[in-house]
Amino acid sequence: MASRQFHQGGLRVLRPHYLDDSGQVCYVIVNPGGAYLGADLYVIDVEVGSGAKLLLTTQSAMKIYRTPGSFAEQRMTLRLGEGAQLELAPDQLIAYREASYRQNTHITVRPSSSLMMAEVVTPGWSPDGSSFRYEELRLRNEIHVDTGAGTELLALDNLLVRPPLDDVTGMGFMEGFSHLGSLIVVDPRVDQALADELHAVTQDHDAFTGISLTQSVAGTTGLIVRSLANSTEGLARLLGACTALLRHNWNGQDRLNLRKH
Repeated sequence: MASRQFHQGGLRVLRPHYLDDSGQVCYVIVNPGGAYLGADLYVIDVEVGSGAKLLLTTQSAMKIYRTPGSFAEQRMTLRLGEGAQLELAPDQLIAYREASYRQNTHITVRPSSSLMMAEVVTPGWSPDGSSFRYEELRLRNEIHVDTGAGTELLALDNLLVRPPLDDVTGMGFMEGFSHLGSLIVVDPRVDQALADELHAVTQDHDAFTGISLTQSVAGTTGLIVRSLANSTEGLARLLGACTALLRHNWNGQDRLNLRKH
């Protein structure tokens, strides 16, 4: 359970609960307003202490509506102690017509920390039925390893989608798909064999998927799964299968079931 918890403004944090007997505590972030609007700024700061286990999720999809005048923004800072485990499993991000959104996530792990962070980006409804009517999405993940003698950059994952300025539908970008899924894993047990195992898992799903490994820093390594598909449900199943493998092999846990519906 949290040693300290605080919220104000547009976001709320529900009381903690446990989904199994692994000791992993689950917190749910709620946006009572229902959506992000122009000039909104949301700041989330999470520290997972040494040996602690946290599952952080959201109550519903993150909706970005029209943002005339200025973009909506979320800044998240995550810090993991020695042996800490963090599983970040938000509902999908939906960008609607004329939406501009920036998301900056700064993560600091220790060499023995374990991080799993999944995300699905989907276009919202538009009158003409087009998938890419939003203005801009900027999603930036910066991951550092605290070695004890300082911090070293492990990975910088920067995604920029600007449909009005670029053709995002074709080769080298969305490849004809409309939905994007990502899974970032950082753990000392990450290696090529794990990447190959996850690749085999993704082959059973109707999606275009690639897997990359980062460099190793102080004995820990990052892995990024990126998938393209045409539905939120398809990507959720794919990413869920990947995290299910990790949860079972590393922690002896069952597949994640948040029971929101």
